[in-house]
Amino acid sequence: MPASTSPAVEDYLKTIYGHTEWQSEPITPSVLAGKLGVAPSSVTEMVKKMAAAGLVSHVPYGAVRLTPGGTTRALAVVRRHRLIETWLVREMGYAWDEVHDEAEVLEHALSDRLLEAIDARLGRPDRDPHGDPIPHADGTRVQAEAVLLSEASVAHVGRVVRISDRDPAVLRDLVEVGVGLDTVLTLTEATPDAVTVELDPASLASAAAAGRADAPGPAPVASAPLHLPRSHADAIWVTA
Repeated sequence: MPASTSPAVEDYLKTIYGHTEWQSEPITPSVLAGKLGVAPSSVTEMVKKMAAAGLVSHVPYGAVRLTPGGTTRALAVVRRHRLIETWLVREMGYAWDEVHDEAEVLEHALSDRLLEAIDARLGRPDRDPHGDPIPHADGTRVQAEAVLLSEASVAHVGRVVRISDRDPAVLRDLVEVGVGLDTVLTLTEATPDAVTVELDPASLASAAAAGRADAPGPAPVASAPLHLPRSHADAIWVTA
């Protein structure tokens, strides 16, 4: 199978793209190895092959960056993954903390025809269950200006636009306390270990009334200070 179409290369492209989607620091081979769970030597060899195929640019010991052609390929893989996640949540009854691994398998197997049918069936969504933008077929995407909750200033008021799916346990914890996509919160206190926020009851009620499967969260609760560990605040992006 040509390097540009192999599942392994697609995983590399998606990981490189995802690393800089919500922050600007480029990915290094060592970080790439950690994210993919492979040996650094394996990353070195694959990056060389991808560079030869025109998918990435790389200098020894430096960052790995997608070329324009690599970005186009990465967006196609990302589109597949996120549409599948959205389909699994909305149509197949999966919880938002259960879809990542399933999508990892399915994204390499779905035909373009089936993917188009899924996109149409879902109403051509702009975001997946975690708030990540779903690229359109032409590569365009809609991404909100956002800041990490852990990096926001005290008194910042923002709407949750993305919650990282890196740790399923964090997703489950946030559901339990009422934090999901479009929850409006105010940061009232921040320490090195935790943050305290207040949730806007109106946003909770709106999400519950809409019954959106792509914005998980429990029934509305009374507004009260909510203490979140730093690990959870590091997973939440709110409008800037």
